[in-house]
Amino acid sequence: MTLKALIFDIDGTMADTERDGHRVAFNQAFVEAGLGWYWDIPLYGKLLTVTGGKERMRHYVEHYLPDHEKPAGFEARVASLHAAKTRYYTALLGRGGIPLRPGVRRLLEEARHRGVRLAIATTTTPDNVSALLRHAMAPAAESWFEVIGAGDAVAAKKPAPDIYYYVLERLRLAPAQCLAFEDSENGLRAARAAELKTVITVNDYTRAHDFRGAALVLDHLGEPGRPFQVLSGTTENSEKFVNIELLGRLLDGT
Repeated sequence: MTLKALIFDIDGTMADTERDGHRVAFNQAFVEAGLGWYWDIPLYGKLLTVTGGKERMRHYVEHYLPDHEKPAGFEARVASLHAAKTRYYTALLGRGGIPLRPGVRRLLEEARHRGVRLAIATTTTPDNVSALLRHAMAPAAESWFEVIGAGDAVAAKKPAPDIYYYVLERLRLAPAQCLAFEDSENGLRAARAAELKTVITVNDYTRAHDFRGAALVLDHLGEPGRPFQVLSGTTENSEKFVNIELLGRLLDGT
């Protein structure tokens, strides 16, 4: 089967956005709203088991603030907090505070040169996607992706496969023609439920996740002068960074 498209998750996969991006922005939004909430690094790691920023705040209130009485306009408050968080996060990106992970830009450029289509499947908001691509990659980088499935494009978030179904339908491709890129167990579960072979690049928050079923698990995608480390799966001994040839063999199972 010929490799036709690469489908990327955003947070933690394209860039280490969670610990020093989204977490920081959430805390700034909480301060702006006059709340006494603070998500430190270990707590945020636990909250990441819930996908979606608004869902994460609801989970936090329900499970970590049992005595908190939800006001009548609680859902509106959650939406307002999330909008403020997005504003702070976008400002952080604009200052160049969140670079792409090793190998991401190189692989995207190679795919474009080779005629392999690109898409995004993420639970983060479209504004966050646009900001990351524009500030960490190139002003017109959003146009590199034929389909961007983001935010509330589907009701059920990862680990449900709905966002991948959404992207595959718009690409008009079968799962066997595509590869997914994820960083977390929930992401892998979503991609595999959509019958997509999946490459995992772990980060500090996800290194201990269960990645059984992934085609390949790496520390990052690698660069010519910065080789990847294989954590699970098989590559040829001479390969030090992910390229289209390696991905084609993964798709074929060779």
